[in-house]
Amino acid sequence: MRLTGIHHVSALTAQAGANLAFYTGVMGMRLVKKTVNQDDTSSYHLFYGDQTGSPGTELTFFDIPQAAANRPGNRSISAIGLTVRDGAALEYWQARLAEWDVDQDPIVTVAGRSTLALRDPEGQRLILTADDTVAHPHTPWQQSPVPAQTAILGLGPITLTVPDGKDTVAVLTELMGFEEVLPLRSDLGQGDWRRVFSTGKGAGAEIHLEIRPQLPAERLGRGGTHHVAFRVPDEEQHRAWLDLLERAGLRTSGLVDRYYFRSIYFREPSGILFELATDGPGFLTDEDAEHLGERLALPPFLEPRRAEIEAGLSPLELPR
Repeated sequence: MRLTGIHHVSALTAQAGANLAFYTGVMGMRLVKKTVNQDDTSSYHLFYGDQTGSPGTELTFFDIPQAAANRPGNRSISAIGLTVRDGAALEYWQARLAEWDVDQDPIVTVAGRSTLALRDPEGQRLILTADDTVAHPHTPWQQSPVPAQTAILGLGPITLTVPDGKDTVAVLTELMGFEEVLPLRSDLGQGDWRRVFSTGKGAGAEIHLEIRPQLPAERLGRGGTHHVAFRVPDEEQHRAWLDLLERAGLRTSGLVDRYYFRSIYFREPSGILFELATDGPGFLTDEDAEHLGERLALPPFLEPRRAEIEAGLSPLELPR
């Protein structure tokens, strides 16, 4: 029983329309599901990904219009990785981001791979990572404004920042089956450390753990990241993971049916929210591949409230 990579990452936006324009128009990702936060149906939940929203490609946003700005710090998911094919793709992105006046850093090597860090218009921290070490199974959005050879292929390493990594490392390695693949190194500054853990092959299966004892705790807001989800192949293994987590003494959400996948939520020792999500049923359950993301999709248990839910949402249309 092994987690097979990162399933999705969920972040916060206060401007759903601008968020949609940026991630489809600039980053070239497909809106694969326009739905609502199932725990607060007055809020959109937007999913971006590859052509069909495959597990391992999904970057999602909860829309909270009144959210204050995120205050980065400890006990947080401090950067979201996105994978591209190679160094030539990074150079393409460097030029593209400059053209769109997107805040970015120079291309640098992190944990043995070329990377390009950037911030979206709300300050969300993204890192494009070149990974030519594995075959990428995902199909980029066919109508993307970004050429297929330089397109975002899926999620990359997810960076966690914690004040003391001991207990977090124990959960990652002893409970969740991650393996340390890069020795502890001090490349962040005096007294700060980075460790790299993997649960599979390629950048989309990695957690980068930054140990930064001097930072204050993050205050989560727009431009911050809510949780990271890890891939579980099927529901039988999902139930086994719930049993394992509870036997380890962790407080969990129990099994949660999100319709497009099944979920278990829990917090690791530094307070960061983790999710274990099944690969299926997937986003083609209620929409065909050609028309993903074009209408407000509601799971069956919310469909009877469609008129009420739609009345409480501001209109949100795909950019033309």
